[in-house]
Amino acid sequence: MRILLAQNSLYYPAHGGGDKSNRLLIEALAARGHECRVVARVAAFGAWEHERYISELAARSVAARVPEPGVVAFERGGVGVHVVTGGNPRAHLAAQADAFQPDIILVSTDDPAQLLLEAALRQPRARVVYLARATMALPFGPDCAFPSEAKTARLRAVDAVVGVSRYVAGYIRRHSGIGAVHVPISLMEPVAAAQAGSQPQPPCLGRFENEFVTLVNPCAVKGISIFLALADAFPLMAFAAVPTWGTNQRDREALRQRRNVTIVRPADDIDALLERTRVLLAPSLWAEARSRIVVEAMLRGVPVLASDVGGIPEAKMGVPYLLPVNPIVRYEPRVDEQMVPEAEVPPQDIGPWRDALARLGTDRAHYIDIAARSRLAALEYAAGLSVEPLENLLLEALRTPLRRVSVEAAPRAAPASAPDDLSPEKRRLLALRLRQRAPDAAWFPGADAAIASRLFCLPHAGAGAAAYTGWKLAGGAAVCPVRLPGREARIAEAPYERMKPLVEALAGAIAPYLDRPFAFFGHSVGAVMAFELARELRRRGMPAPGLLIASGARAPQYRRGHVPPPDPTDEELLAALRQADGTHAEWFDIPAVAHAILPALRADTTLYRHYIYSEDEPLDCPIRAYGGATDPHVNAEHLRNWGLQSKQPFQMRQFPGGHFYLKPPSPEFRAALEDDLRSAWR
Repeated sequence: MRILLAQNSLYYPAHGGGDKSNRLLIEALAARGHECRVVARVAAFGAWEHERYISELAARSVAARVPEPGVVAFERGGVGVHVVTGGNPRAHLAAQADAFQPDIILVSTDDPAQLLLEAALRQPRARVVYLARATMALPFGPDCAFPSEAKTARLRAVDAVVGVSRYVAGYIRRHSGIGAVHVPISLMEPVAAAQAGSQPQPPCLGRFENEFVTLVNPCAVKGISIFLALADAFPLMAFAAVPTWGTNQRDREALRQRRNVTIVRPADDIDALLERTRVLLAPSLWAEARSRIVVEAMLRGVPVLASDVGGIPEAKMGVPYLLPVNPIVRYEPRVDEQMVPEAEVPPQDIGPWRDALARLGTDRAHYIDIAARSRLAALEYAAGLSVEPLENLLLEALRTPLRRVSVEAAPRAAPASAPDDLSPEKRRLLALRLRQRAPDAAWFPGADAAIASRLFCLPHAGAGAAAYTGWKLAGGAAVCPVRLPGREARIAEAPYERMKPLVEALAGAIAPYLDRPFAFFGHSVGAVMAFELARELRRRGMPAPGLLIASGARAPQYRRGHVPPPDPTDEELLAALRQADGTHAEWFDIPAVAHAILPALRADTTLYRHYIYSEDEPLDCPIRAYGGATDPHVNAEHLRNWGLQSKQPFQMRQFPGGHFYLKPPSPEFRAALEDDLRSAWR
């Protein structure tokens, strides 16, 4: 079989249990003679991250190459790996799937927004198999953080769903009706190697004299509150915390405040950590799917104190200690800086945990007994692990007709002006080349004719320069609407779907037009574009606008720690437009109109869904925030907080109307705009 793993996280080196399990799984399939490939990504994109990742691979004696800008490729364990470092993982997955023509595409819960799953489902012949490794990342049921009927429907379209534990498979069947099954998908590296005869069994590392009581990934959902309470209860006992994907700055500060807590860096080799561990803590407060670290510790004879929740009882295999917790049942509708949903952590009774740790820490004979029982149970379990059950499931999927319907698999329509005889890949390439060749004037129609000051106006989602038709300013100042790729005269060009490359392109194109006083006006997502463009000009040492007017938009700091929601369907996008105050709802019931606006609308909404605010110094230019008094999405507080983004005096103005209060511009609005610009340019 040709098998493609789509992983929306780092593939190698990675310290998360799910990421490591995915790597071992695909390498085991490659060892069985299947042709395997991976598309993964780094945590953050950019040139610096690209170079750093290549250095990390070199430090591990991995020879990397760069097949195209923003992609690092290498071979490991018989698997060809492509890691996206500066681009669009979904687009690269689609390109690799077109080139590789996989029989099977594996996608897992490391992709909670289902960006890669959606791309996988659009492949016309590949069977898509979903690996469920965390119930919190599923879009349904009591464990999930962000329920979504649309994402649940997408999971129903896959060809098979595999749960990492009996608990996860049962949860999926019970709360969605999807026929999930459980087969082993978390293989153990040392045992697999030992079975192959390449190395001995995992070393026995549990020692009563070892230094630490250890917690990996200290954060709210992993039970940092219990860990800190135990550290306080045993001030003479040494504790170790190993920050990974969930540990935020608040967690780190709490750890640093304890003198008996040592923060230990993650290690590629788990033995380097466990050989220093006396007792491993796994006090998870969420429904852990299974917990790889529990089994890894037990394999090495390290006693584990673990929560009696989710799939952890399966990982403990009947060995003490399973301890009670008060599990998390609610999440806030936001994420922290680590992109982890913020949980409402209930109070915990540490009594059972304190008693268990006290006994293991003082009773040597009991410690030795638990260590031996842990190792024996884990070795027996691991000896029976094999990739063959999953391999058989994949082969069976190939013998079964595709489950997804044609609507789900069909690619979205290309812009009408794209030649009909081009393949989708060639259409994308043509659109990108057209965008790269666009002259500066294409961005700013009418800017060359300006004889005085310029007001650059950035549009709301899906709109073009026509959004500012009819706007006029006194005193010879020119209204210069910004025409973005993918609309109007630039409809054949590829629209931008991320903020950073867009503002970089805007900054390069606007340079010739900064030879006289200028200001920015942006409405809705255009306000955020204008704000980030002003920041980019400052980074480049270019002139700053005399004024930035943010209209109909929340202050950007509301997007701190934002987690991108799933892509809406075309129908959902159009429904949102119909509901928006000030639009002509009936237009979007006309297929030709809907077809014409959807590409730009989808690109702009994608751009804003993925926009995450980053901290920087306030701007030197003044800011004015405009809004509709009855806008249901942007209230006075949202507008007032724009003032925190400027070092200059700030003013907020509200006008009669809703989100599109400026359609058409009222005399009150025109007078305010003229007044603010006159003050900025005097």
